[in-house]
Amino acid sequence: MQLSKQVAFHKTMGDPTRIKVMYLLADGRLHVGAIAGKLGLTAPTISHHLTKLKECNLVYSRREKNTVYYYLNRKVLQHHGQVISHFAHEEKGERELSEKLMKEKQKVKNNFLEKSGRIKNIPSQQKKKLFILEHMVEGLKVGEKYKEKDLNEYIQQYHDDFATIRREFIIHQFMYRENGIYEVNPKEMWGSTKLS
Repeated sequence: MQLSKQVAFHKTMGDPTRIKVMYLLADGRLHVGAIAGKLGLTAPTISHHLTKLKECNLVYSRREKNTVYYYLNRKVLQHHGQVISHFAHEEKGERELSEKLMKEKQKVKNNFLEKSGRIKNIPSQQKKKLFILEHMVEGLKVGEKYKEKDLNEYIQQYHDDFATIRREFIIHQFMYRENGIYEVNPKEMWGSTKLS
């Protein structure tokens, strides 16, 4: 659990309009105009609230032709609910498992990253490779659209084989591509890096 993410979630959810937006999205996807009409607010006001919700991954958007639709990210919402519930039920073993995973990730970073942050080589073992890909994707912004050229430049900070890494981002659902534009997927979709 990252404390900063929990704090950001509770701050974001402390606004009644955002809670209403999420109630509406619980029934299905909507565009800004539809949400504004249902709540009797202006489209810019709704866009502001949706931006705040997107920053916490509570909603995500998909463009369909000329319209951007917003969806409730149920997995993230469930995750935050589970964290609260977890405080009352967390067992020592679960805490140790989480700490073990964090230590394992750090060990992989120490072995495969140079001090400059560049990747020495892409791990062949799947779990280690996912740790490294996750580390790289965390530097990209959720909700931002990246042209292939820009994504290549970003990847080259870490490794020269940008084509392979770009492909790995898609294969393991760290990102999705549409019409040559790349976007980071919600974390819940990323390739699983849990301890087996």
